Formats: sequence, structure tokens, C-alpha cells
Amino acid sequence: MHLASIEIEKSYLHFSAAHFTIFSATNRERLHGHNWRIAVEITGEIGDDGLCFDYAIYKKILKDLCAKYDEYTLIAEQSPHLDISEDEEFYFVKHNGRTQPLLKSDTILLPVQNVTIESLASYFLDLLTHDKAHLEELNIHAFEMRVSSGPNQWGISRWSR
Repeated sequence: MHLASIEIEKSYLHFSAAHFTIFSATNRERLHGHNWRIAVEITGEIGDDGLCFDYAIYKKILKDLCAKYDEYTLIAEQSPHLDISEDEEFYFVKHNGRTQPLLKSDTILLPVQNVTIESLASYFLDLLTHDKAHLEELNIHAFEMRVSSGPNQWGISRWSR
């Protein structure tokens, strides 16, 4: 068995989104935005045909992932420092006694504790690796998911079987 890695880092694998990093119960960044980039390295077995797997599958998945989060405000739904309530039209995000209304149509609540490059890398990796039977069928042995909020700064999360 021979393994090889395919790295997918395309110019179209990006999305623009607002967020704030939460440092404590009393300290957080101001709401601001980034042009986030994502990339992945996938390690698999080289088959008799000289291919590891059809990586066009993952290029499409990553492109769709970027489209899903583009031009939204991302909020950490599982943060112990946020109290999030809602009505029909708004999320009300409370931190340190201050409440910020955010339009539901412009906001995505993520199942993470903080919207950071490392949390997003881990969250996106979970999305890519949740179907273990599919990964085994494709003979995939490892993933490395990377998320960037700016040049030369990556959060990296890894999975291997």
C-alpha cells in the first residue's frame, strides 16, 4: 500500500464573513469581518490506476461550504460567555451585559465555542469527516483542514484513522 496526499487550495475557496473573538466573560473583539480562506490536504491510498480518489468531490464540497457562509455574521452558539435569544426577525446576542441585535437572515449560529480560525478548522473538518464509511470506501487515511483569516495565518485541524 502506498499513500499520497492531495492538497486542495484554490483561489475560489474563500468567503467573507463577520465575527468577533471572545476572550472571556468580559472581553471580546468588536464585530468585524475577514476574507476567510480554506484549504485541505487529504491523504489516501494510491490505487492500481495511479489515483488516490476523485478529489473533484472535495473541491465541490469545499466550494459549497464557502458559498454557505459567504456574507454572513458568524456567532458562536456554544460560547459560555454569550446569551443568545431570538424573536421572529432577530437574534439578540448578549455579552457582558450588552445586547447586540442581529438579523436572522444575515446571521449563522455555529455549533462552536468561539469563531476563530482553529475552531472553524475543527468544525469544517468534522463536516468533511463525519461519514466514516464513505472515507473508508475512498481509502482516505487522513485529513488536514486549514482556515485562514489573513495572509500567512492558518488554523489547522487534523483527522486520521
